[in-house]
Amino acid sequence: MATDLATLSINTIRTLSIDAIQKANSGHPGLPLGCAPMAYALWQRHLRHDPTQPTWANRDRFVLSAGHGSMLLYSLLHLTGYAVSLDDLKAFRQWGSNTPGHPEWHETPGVEATTGPLGQGAANAVGMALAERYLAQLFNRPGHTIVDHFTYALVSDGDVMEGVACEAASIAGHLQLGKLIYLYDANDVTLDGPLSLIMSEDVGARYAACGWHVQTVTDGDHNVDAIDRAIAAAKAETAKPSMIIIKTTIGFGSPKKAGNCSSHGSPLGESEVAATKKALGWDPEQFFLVPSEVASHMSARDRGVAARTQWEQTFAAYRREHAELAANFERCLAGDLPAGWDAEMPAFTSAIATRSASGKILGVLAKSVPELFGGDADLGGSTKTIVPGGDYDAAGAGRNLRFGIREHAMGSMANGMLYHGGIRPFVATFFVFSDYMRPPVRLAALNKQPAIYVWTHDSIGLGEDGPTHQPVEHLMALRAMPNLAVIRPADGNETVAAWRYAMTRTDGPTALVLSRQDLPILTAAGAPGAERGAYVLADAPAGQPLQAIVIASGSEVALAMDAHKALTAKGIATRVVSMPCWELFASQPAAYIEQVLPAAVTARVSVEAGVTLGWREWIGQRGTAIGVDRYGASAPGEVLLAKYGITIDAVVGAVVALTA
Repeated sequence: MATDLATLSINTIRTLSIDAIQKANSGHPGLPLGCAPMAYALWQRHLRHDPTQPTWANRDRFVLSAGHGSMLLYSLLHLTGYAVSLDDLKAFRQWGSNTPGHPEWHETPGVEATTGPLGQGAANAVGMALAERYLAQLFNRPGHTIVDHFTYALVSDGDVMEGVACEAASIAGHLQLGKLIYLYDANDVTLDGPLSLIMSEDVGARYAACGWHVQTVTDGDHNVDAIDRAIAAAKAETAKPSMIIIKTTIGFGSPKKAGNCSSHGSPLGESEVAATKKALGWDPEQFFLVPSEVASHMSARDRGVAARTQWEQTFAAYRREHAELAANFERCLAGDLPAGWDAEMPAFTSAIATRSASGKILGVLAKSVPELFGGDADLGGSTKTIVPGGDYDAAGAGRNLRFGIREHAMGSMANGMLYHGGIRPFVATFFVFSDYMRPPVRLAALNKQPAIYVWTHDSIGLGEDGPTHQPVEHLMALRAMPNLAVIRPADGNETVAAWRYAMTRTDGPTALVLSRQDLPILTAAGAPGAERGAYVLADAPAGQPLQAIVIASGSEVALAMDAHKALTAKGIATRVVSMPCWELFASQPAAYIEQVLPAAVTARVSVEAGVTLGWREWIGQRGTAIGVDRYGASAPGEVLLAKYGITIDAVVGAVVALTA
């Protein structure tokens, strides 16, 4: 067994990882074997963190973007002193364990981001670095630096190939995020074979062209000191984000599988685990072995507590001089809203597009909630999401972030801000382009992160731009995503209710789906009932038994109200239900759902300018769904709605047929 303490520690990381993977008979041994030296250099010599308080505000962040190599991270967490035991390592990938197959932010102490879908962690890290700098600009004062830390990400060949990583790298370089550092595991092997099969570009040159500081370590298998020096140089370069290209051997130490794609995604096998241990100078008969000297050497508890305690003293001095700022900083980190945050929310009395109503609401919120931070994908003038305070720039000043035409990275960076903490991000684009950011939306929902999505131009009603820009399937596709609240308000006041819900929600993301066209005001200030997802907006005349129910969302609620008038004139007692959010309504008590949609009334018509798939849940087998089950066309919005049968006459005809 090696006597050099660094080598002994590195090999402990390696053997813990392959033992856990072999015991699970599932996992990815290649990355932990190859990346253990760079991980050791970073975690032992640079990373500032406290395993006893994993959420300490001013810790450095480490993101394993190559999340398939999760056992590397779990081994590091165990060795450095987090609440990840040897038994947890032995339960890798098993039901109920805190060591799942890919790192999950909400499952394991010390895991900073949920990763695995390649490229996401790289973009998350950009969001974390952005959050660090925004909070520093918001709270640091001369002589009192309370926000000052680095964000590191370990990225792979697969990560840098993903489009989202390219988008994120571009904006990170543009914004000169100098406290962001990538360690690039350049092992030249992918799951299917050598990297040369699919990529021959100069990755370093690409990142340099994006404005990054790029270094290369040619011997990442052995030269810990070279990696150490490169990280130190990256930390010293404050005007650019840094990429350290570290040449490694996937599956290092495995006699048969080192340098081969066979070590990527399958256990080595019992005999090869033994052979690998022997090659590393390890006892092949020992499993989950942590030498006592390694346990002592790798523990980060003492230095972590010391670093945190020193910061707490700094923060105490800050509090004495800036009590209000200190209280606000702690409030932001806790995710609480300031007192009176919604006191000046507008009430709308005149027709207005819900995107425009949202813009007015956002302007009010920006004044009272300083941590509300975000922007748009080059569409701020259309989405109405340009907030006062100027554009965010490379100096860290400004309130409005121009993400550029980078929807995927925009969503992933919002997740990174939420992982970091202290920020309430919102991001905006046209609804049809929500497709470009669906992966980070899914991850926000999975991780119960309260991102806010402002998606405008919500239907074929946007008109002349045509079918490429007209969402028809998007509402239903997003409603299918667990834990995403999709809200399509009917007017300005329902938009107020939607924003109020989005701001107070803490257990998942909210999508605000907004109109381009003006919509009449149908509700009172605050839209009472909208917060429950659906409510009775207009009812049958007093004393008349209810015969039919018309259910609508968004711009079609006004159409339903006009149909209600026509049906009342025909003597058909009809109720109109505005249903801005399916998810909220479905979560209501059964008694409330029955109150709004009485089971005895089976004559039901839904009207929504999108695909009708899914409406059976609310209208039943007997009901009629009016919608758009094909793609749109280029014409004025009112013409399209008429041509596609989204009309008063269609609703009236459907109700008449059901009640005949």
